[in-house]
Order: sequence, then structure tokens, then C-alpha cells
Amino acid sequence: MLGLGETCAEIRKTLDDLRSAGCDILTLGQYLQPTPRHIPVERYVTPEKFDAWRDEARAGGFADVASGPFVRSSYRAHSLYTQTRTVMTT
Repeated sequence: MLGLGETCAEIRKTLDDLRSAGCDILTLGQYLQPTPRHIPVERYVTPEKFDAWRDEARAGGFADVASGPFVRSSYRAHSLYTQTRTVMTT
């Protein structure tokens, strides 16, 4: 989830760490404060920036990336997994 005050350097480091750990599929979404008692949103990430992160993650070796303000960790998970496994085994 983006929008909690993370820096671009921190996001890039996390992407590198995930790839190094063997992660092939990535989801990036906007953090939305569920209730007033939860951590507030630091900033709203633009759809264009989500597109840029998607492109950077793919260039960094991720097989597939779902990236957008309304994407959640399970967003199209089965579809992404099936598609990625099919591509990687052919």
C-alpha cells in the first residue's frame, strides 16, 4: 500500500528486496484510512504514478504487476498467478 509517507527510494528498495526473494507478482494500491482511529493517509498517489511504478516493477523483473489506486493485495490474484505461471513455464 502506498500513501503512508514512503519515499521513492524506499519503494525501489522494497521492489528489489521482493525480486531478490523470488517474488514474481506484485500488487500496489493506495492506502485508505479505514476509520478515524487508524493512521491517516499521508498522500494520495496519482494514477499516472501508479502506472510509472508498474512499468518500473516490470522493468525490474516482475512477471506481472497490478498497480492502481483501488488495487488490493488480492486484486485479480488467481488470474495474475495463472497467467504468470503459464508464461514462465512456456
